[in-house]
Amino acid sequence: MKYILSIDQSTQATKAVLLDEKGKIIKRADRRHKQIINDKGWVSHDQEEIYQNLLLAVRDAVEASGIAKSDLIAVGISNQRETAAAWDKNGTALGLAVVWQCSRAEKVAERLKERAEDIHKKTGLPLSPYFSASKMTWLIENEIREEEYHLGTMDSWLLFKLTGGKSFKTDYSNASRTQLFNIHTLAWDEELCALFGIPLESLPEICDSNSCFGYTDFEGFLEEAIPIHAVLGDSHGALYGQGCHMKGMVKTTYGTGSSIMMNIGEKALETDSGLAVSLAWCIDGKAEYVLEGNINYTGAVVAWLQDDMHMIETPKELEEQLKLAKEEDSAILVPAFTGLSAPYWRGDAKAMLYGMTRTTGRAEVIKAAVESIAYQITDVIKMMEQISKTDIKELRADGGPTGNQYLMQFQSDMAEAVLCVASSEELSAIGAGYMAGIKAGLYEKEEVFQNLSYNRYSPQMSPQVRESKYEAWKKAVAIVLNTERSSF
Repeated sequence: MKYILSIDQSTQATKAVLLDEKGKIIKRADRRHKQIINDKGWVSHDQEEIYQNLLLAVRDAVEASGIAKSDLIAVGISNQRETAAAWDKNGTALGLAVVWQCSRAEKVAERLKERAEDIHKKTGLPLSPYFSASKMTWLIENEIREEEYHLGTMDSWLLFKLTGGKSFKTDYSNASRTQLFNIHTLAWDEELCALFGIPLESLPEICDSNSCFGYTDFEGFLEEAIPIHAVLGDSHGALYGQGCHMKGMVKTTYGTGSSIMMNIGEKALETDSGLAVSLAWCIDGKAEYVLEGNINYTGAVVAWLQDDMHMIETPKELEEQLKLAKEEDSAILVPAFTGLSAPYWRGDAKAMLYGMTRTTGRAEVIKAAVESIAYQITDVIKMMEQISKTDIKELRADGGPTGNQYLMQFQSDMAEAVLCVASSEELSAIGAGYMAGIKAGLYEKEEVFQNLSYNRYSPQMSPQVRESKYEAWKKAVAIVLNTERSSF
């Protein structure tokens, strides 16, 4: 037997997943890393810790599986996007990585607001400290003292370390999320780099998503180095892993935040909405685009319930509390803890619990928090339908929170779509692993994607109830945004 090793470096943890010759997961190992949040609310990661965790997760997975190390033939990597890292020419981190959730670079974006339209036209992205460019500028102005340095997203950092500094590369999906990449010329944009004060030579080489990104033996763990044959941003990995390879197909990944993506084919749409246009991937020289909405707080809402509000001890308690909640309770949570992202992009928005009554209790607040996930995703779905002029009747879903049946049914009801929940949570890792395995010649594309299976949820809520609930959500969002009405 031959095997593919897929690494998913996500916001909360780094996972190593082993796939067999049929593309099935035979072993997974996780290593969590610290979420470093200071008194200003800045969110950071120790990129050195993440790299060491990657090595440990690989060892854990391979040794626990009992397979021969020599039977590993290729590596795929999916990674948290937008998180910005800096390191010197020797591979030593320059400060902590600035996490995608962090809005510390808001002042950087603010001083460029007069160029927001130009930036949006070139990159497909609304000007925001969410994306990597502003974060990189902040690192240059506050952390970097060296004359020579490397800047990149987490994939570039890991590639550099795994190859002993031989590979300083990224793929098109990750590059397209930096706000330095021109989606029309498919290259780093010199004018944008100058605008953000980022030296072009500090950025990695952009390669096809299924390139050979270099070779690694995981610092001597393997006897012979094997090729890294795929790199994808985690949301793009999930889109690929979900089999959304045709124009019009849509998926949402429920993680710490959520990415809702629609494959829009080989041409970029022009839109001035709050949604982004990015590269899905570039495979063997063929680029495909996506329409995407990103939400900061989906699974993170559950973490807020657990870690900050102490309303649950573990996420498994959610279903029990949701059964206890009064169905008619009108409480709505707008989880704008660090502003609202797509489709609003209002960094100044504050969270609010709206519509409480005297009978609103613990279970009802939990219900409001869980429902807020579906409401936010529905906002993006409705905007996608407007822009693409397409009715979305099916939505593919993946990620840890998809195990919550209440949330999945509520999502189907609100979006008025059949929700196809992947039986595996590891779609980002599967996507990168399948891409690597196809490139390495282990998999046939038509065959390996037959392994995917889904649980389906169909809309059950009456139109009157749906409209009433969604109107209440829009009213709450309008109050948060201090406008007369939410725009959907």
